[in-house]
Amino acid sequence: MPYALAVDDDAIIRLDACQILEAAGFRCVDAGSGDEALGVLSADPDRFTVLCTDVEMPGSTDGFALARRVAQHWPHIEIVVSSGRAKPTPECLPSKAVFIPKPFSAEIVHSELRRLLPDGKKPTPL
Repeated sequence: MPYALAVDDDAIIRLDACQILEAAGFRCVDAGSGDEALGVLSADPDRFTVLCTDVEMPGSTDGFALARRVAQHWPHIEIVVSSGRAKPTPECLPSKAVFIPKPFSAEIVHSELRRLLPDGKKPTPL
């Protein structure tokens, strides 16, 4: 079963994101900040297929910076960025990332994952 990393400083939204990702067929690991997420990814980057991150978080790495770092260092990881306030400009996100405005639903996230993931990376529920 593939792994996804859900990153959000709000524990309720992080839990919701993990439930959505698990319903899509992923095992979910979560992190409360971009800095924490980089630590998780650095320890075992090959385990992850998808990163789902919020934009506005405490610490030195916001979601846009996290998405750019992941695209640069771990290009095999697909990237979903979401926010209820921040809107990305073209230079904010790597070209391979998708943006989903909050609030999001399982249907929206699953639809974007089906579009984003190549067939070999899609879990069975997708």
